[in-house]
Amino acid sequence: MNSNSPSRAASLFDRHAGTLAVLSCAAAVFGFAAVFDAFSHLQHPVALLGSRGVPGAAGFNLLAFIVPGLLAAVVAFRLRGRLPVGAGRIAAVGVWMLAISALAFAAQGLLPLDASDLENAQSQWHATAWLLWWLSFAPGALLLGLGVRSAPGWRGWGWAFFAAGALAVVFNVLPNTWLPGPVAQRLLLALWLLCVWMASRRR
Repeated sequence: MNSNSPSRAASLFDRHAGTLAVLSCAAAVFGFAAVFDAFSHLQHPVALLGSRGVPGAAGFNLLAFIVPGLLAAVVAFRLRGRLPVGAGRIAAVGVWMLAISALAFAAQGLLPLDASDLENAQSQWHATAWLLWWLSFAPGALLLGLGVRSAPGWRGWGWAFFAAGALAVVFNVLPNTWLPGPVAQRLLLALWLLCVWMASRRR
């Protein structure tokens, strides 16, 4: 076997893992919502599609949370080895926080909501995973962006991550009257998936 095969396979994964994560999550969210007549993107959280008692919940949780989350975690781990020389510890910390965020995202699929009782322990575990997801994502993106912004060829990419981290905070602190919760959640999800895709494509 060609000794370069593992490196080519790794390079292929790096290039397409982010795209696979985006496609898996988007297909699950829109596909499962399309067959759930009572579901509204303007009124309900995405996780309702994977809550206990909902038809196809296990498949949704796998495709919307677990697969994208695990792919994103590997993308973050692989990105650590591609950071530019001189990026410093701040960028490395940012990457590890993004990896934690990705694992928390995957955990949401393993800890589904209980639609019959959003206050019970099961639902609270899901809410905790969601909180850890964005609380790790926002500072992780900010730190990574700051850490690479001065590296040749990384400036624009770094500022894009910094802006994503700042927007993640904004989406979560705006009053519900300005930005309804379900809409803010979807904007945050789209922002996170964009960052996963950018991290995967970065050389």
